[in-house]
Amino acid sequence: MLQPIDRRTFIADLGRGAFALAVISVAACSPGAQATTRPSASAAGSTPTPGSQPPSEPSAEGSPPGAVPPARDELAWQRVNLGFVSAYVLVRGAQAAIVDTGVGGSAGSIEDAMAQVGVDWSAVGDVILTHKHNDHVGSLADIMELAPDATGYAGAEDIPSITTPRAINPVGDGDTVFGLQVVTTPGHTPGSISVYDAANGIVVAGDALIVEGGSPNYPGAQFTEDMDEARQSVAKLGELTFETLLVGHGEPIEGGASAAVAELASQG
Repeated sequence: MLQPIDRRTFIADLGRGAFALAVISVAACSPGAQATTRPSASAAGSTPTPGSQPPSEPSAEGSPPGAVPPARDELAWQRVNLGFVSAYVLVRGAQAAIVDTGVGGSAGSIEDAMAQVGVDWSAVGDVILTHKHNDHVGSLADIMELAPDATGYAGAEDIPSITTPRAINPVGDGDTVFGLQVVTTPGHTPGSISVYDAANGIVVAGDALIVEGGSPNYPGAQFTEDMDEARQSVAKLGELTFETLLVGHGEPIEGGASAAVAELASQG
């Protein structure tokens, strides 16, 4: 029996290329960046960025426009809330990385998010793509043009499906980008990856997890290529220790995130 198509299903179809003519209008009415900068809880074990200067730390209330970036030995994050999907700007010292790029037309919102934490395109050295879906890679070409010194990264299995103006480096377990540990989390797509900052207790999971009602959940089966593998990836994330979970769909979880993911995995 056919089920009604809700807003999320419609948007996800956009990410897979269906309703292609509608992408422009959806992106055009997306809200701008949401100011959700958070400094890290701990700086122990972080890798300093060579050549960066150690400016003063932002307050726990977040950084206003034009603020000084966080100290080089801590990681701060800024959510780019595009309505139905989120990208993230990560800042360490005077350097920045972008995780996912939203749908086409999202570069302006990402630029606004960078301004909230006091960096611009010249600070962006890394662009990390959690997976190949268009709602996560749609603005890649624009961002690579605006940040000409940035290097792109994605899971090897997804790279052939990503349109990019210059080569993207494949990454997997054991690799480190921007001081972040790459964790392969396949299932939603074959090349899905997450990134983990153990010292600061942060995971950016893309669509390996979603958040509904303040709790983590599995990605929707209708959008996931291998649900059994996706469940194994959630269990893998649940073995890590982190307080903050940042996802592509849903609100960030700040506090007790890994325990909540482990509980989800234990339920099967």
